[in-house]
Amino acid sequence: MPSRTLHTLVLAALMAALCTLLTLVIRIPSPMGGYLNLGDCAVLLSAWLLGPAAGAAAAGLGSALADLLGYPLYAPATLVIKALMAAAAGGIFHVLTRKNAHYTAAGLVSGAAAEAIMLGGYLLFEGWVLGMGAAAALNLPANLIQGALGIAAAQMTAALLRGSRAFSRLG
Repeated sequence: MPSRTLHTLVLAALMAALCTLLTLVIRIPSPMGGYLNLGDCAVLLSAWLLGPAAGAAAAGLGSALADLLGYPLYAPATLVIKALMAAAAGGIFHVLTRKNAHYTAAGLVSGAAAEAIMLGGYLLFEGWVLGMGAAAALNLPANLIQGALGIAAAQMTAALLRGSRAFSRLG
């Protein structure tokens, strides 16, 4: 296996584990029975570090594993939603940074796009698949808060990684 492929595989496995841990470690109960967590921070970091494909695999698998350990009914939806989030965020981030956009701006734009996917994805899943109908919209405020926290935490972490030159060594 070429060294670059092995490097990407190891980093993807580490990011999947980080997605699982950040989803499970800090859990703030939400009014509708779910919980707020920092998993989206790791989803975005996976996307920014690994790009759309490997980032999607790491984010989807790591986040779904967390749901298997706590909310197994959500695991299939989480796998798809978090993978789509990371694919979009990774693609947007890499296009913007190649066009010389500042990392912070690229992170904000790609993070907002990813969180929009999360909001819509869980609204559709809960409303249609789980049969909650319009009541699924009651989860939107908590999901908005989680998305904002995820973007903020990922931006701060990425800034620290850039300051330590870890992005250039890892990405």
